[in-house]
Amino acid sequence: MAQCAAAAAASGDVNGDSKTKRKVAIITGITGQDGSYLAEFLLAKGYEVHGILRRSSSFNTGRIEHLYHNPQTHTEGMTKVFYMKLHYGDLTDSTCLVKIINEVKPTEIYNLGAQSHVKISFDLAEYTADVDGVGTLRLLDAVKTCGLTDTVRFYQASTSELYGKVQEIPQKETTPFYPRSPYAEFSAAITPVFSSNFVTRKISRSVAKIHLGQLQCFSLGNLDSKRDWGHAKDYVEAMWLMLQQKEPIDFVIATGDVHSVREFVEKAFKHVGKAIVWEGKNEEEVGRCQETGEIHVKVDPKYYRPTEVDFLQGDSSKAFKILGWKPRVTFEELVKEMVDADIELMRNNPNA
Repeated sequence: MAQCAAAAAASGDVNGDSKTKRKVAIITGITGQDGSYLAEFLLAKGYEVHGILRRSSSFNTGRIEHLYHNPQTHTEGMTKVFYMKLHYGDLTDSTCLVKIINEVKPTEIYNLGAQSHVKISFDLAEYTADVDGVGTLRLLDAVKTCGLTDTVRFYQASTSELYGKVQEIPQKETTPFYPRSPYAEFSAAITPVFSSNFVTRKISRSVAKIHLGQLQCFSLGNLDSKRDWGHAKDYVEAMWLMLQQKEPIDFVIATGDVHSVREFVEKAFKHVGKAIVWEGKNEEEVGRCQETGEIHVKVDPKYYRPTEVDFLQGDSSKAFKILGWKPRVTFEELVKEMVDADIELMRNNPNA
């Protein structure tokens, strides 16, 4: 389960006739995995897309390079196909948010910007609160300040981490929250192509490097933590579908298919022709290549979370019933796609 999402809409049917309506979207977190897929999705639907880009993210635009009018010069602009423009801004700066929203006058806002790394949220708790909690309030207040509350539909991305120490399985829209980290806590206050900081990307990246002979071994934390992982391309479609409804509704978006970190490792190595066998227990456990005997995976306690969340599984039956949404990409397809992408990346740039 990648996220639990809340969609807020204006009281009227702001989108009107699909042939004549303005389709203008603002995306925060546009350089992230979901943001980049969402931008591509909306552009294909004829939207004018505006992204809010932090100054520190200007060096991390790889996921949206292909959407630039001129990728070499990072020039946005109108073409016969689409219109995209990036604006420097930050969820911690209300002045810039008011300026951007007043200039763009969007019909839809997708708030995907967040400090979403769980472990880092313990180290930077105050910053996480400022961005994930207060930042959302700043964005909503900017909409109000610009007099657009009746003409804007607002999507708020959230997180499966809200459920934390789960109270029921699977988790649905009515499941009580039990956040177990500052990131989840501040997400609860307002109601995620992964960075290498996230475990799935760390695995696919490391497996790719081992396959190419650039790495021998990597370390992970809790191998038995289980998650409901799905593809961002599937989830951004759900985001858009939410904002096409007449009333604001909360939805859990998930595959319902649960796998452990251990399974992710095994599938990733299997895709490059390696079988992993596990030896030892707890912190002494290692993953060894069955064919060569080499140790490729170790357990390191430093990667354990201060408060572990062991099992998350979402129930997206409400999204299927109301939105007609269901996931298309399987777990195996997701793992293969991530590993293949990282093999290509590491082959061309081993230091990426």
